[in-house]
Amino acid sequence: MGMSVGGGKGGGGRRRRGRKAVMSEINVTPFVDVMLVLLIIFMVAAPMMTVGVPLDLPKTSAKALNAETQPITVSVKADGAVFLQETEIPAEEIAAKLEAVATTGYTERIFVRGDGAAPYGVIADVMSRIQQAGFTNIGLVTEQKPDN
Repeated sequence: MGMSVGGGKGGGGRRRRGRKAVMSEINVTPFVDVMLVLLIIFMVAAPMMTVGVPLDLPKTSAKALNAETQPITVSVKADGAVFLQETEIPAEEIAAKLEAVATTGYTERIFVRGDGAAPYGVIADVMSRIQQAGFTNIGLVTEQKPDN
């Protein structure tokens, strides 16, 4: 009732004569496939993630401006909170932050977006701080009235 554990010729069975050695290289093709799928997902999802500060802008009959570059926007919400682009900042720090962000210096175009329900004094204070910092190209952003 003896059973042979080794099996094969020469005993042992651990030798790999005639077989190829184990391949220790990484197959890159599945990795590239996964990366391309992730790239496509991020290319589709990225434009959907660029959302500004939600405001209820006042309506006017002014025409839209053609902007070839993305201007700097300062937003004032209805509760008086001040945002530079999408980052909330204290009103006292507007001048210093704008000087750090402006790429073309004091001629940089700055848009002030004030919520229709925001206190007028807060919007005026923000605009005066921007002007006192030396920026001269300041504009108020509104929405166009629907054509009736």
